[in-house]
Amino acid sequence: MTTTEQKKLIFDFIRRYSTAVLATVSPETKSEAAIITFAITDNFEVIFQTFILYRKYRNLRNNPSVAFVFGWDEKITAQYEGLAYEIKEDDLMQSKELYFAQNPATLKWDEVSDAAWFKVSPKWIRYLDNTEPRTTHEITFP
Repeated sequence: MTTTEQKKLIFDFIRRYSTAVLATVSPETKSEAAIITFAITDNFEVIFQTFILYRKYRNLRNNPSVAFVFGWDEKITAQYEGLAYEIKEDDLMQSKELYFAQNPATLKWDEVSDAAWFKVSPKWIRYLDNTEPRTTHEITFP
């Protein structure tokens, strides 16, 4: 399978979902995980919202390294590692547009004042299909 075909397979798989497990690291270097609602860009960037009082916000401000797990239905999953940054005004409108287009039920959270938006740039993704025959595809990003 070519790299382009692998990327399409992985993108299409992740795009089937609207929730994922997000792992962050606390300032005390304790791992913490949470379920989040997300959107994905054509460049495999993950967009999500959190509240500034939540642990993940503090964690992300302290350490931008994150990991996600997408799926597990039908014994297929994608593991994703990347770097998160808080979205600033110049990119916020476009990011929110994409997020709400992929997650229309979350539009009620658009006007919440204590929310923060993050975008994650991918560094590594592994797609794992545990059905027979078992297949694995990995993509590394610059």
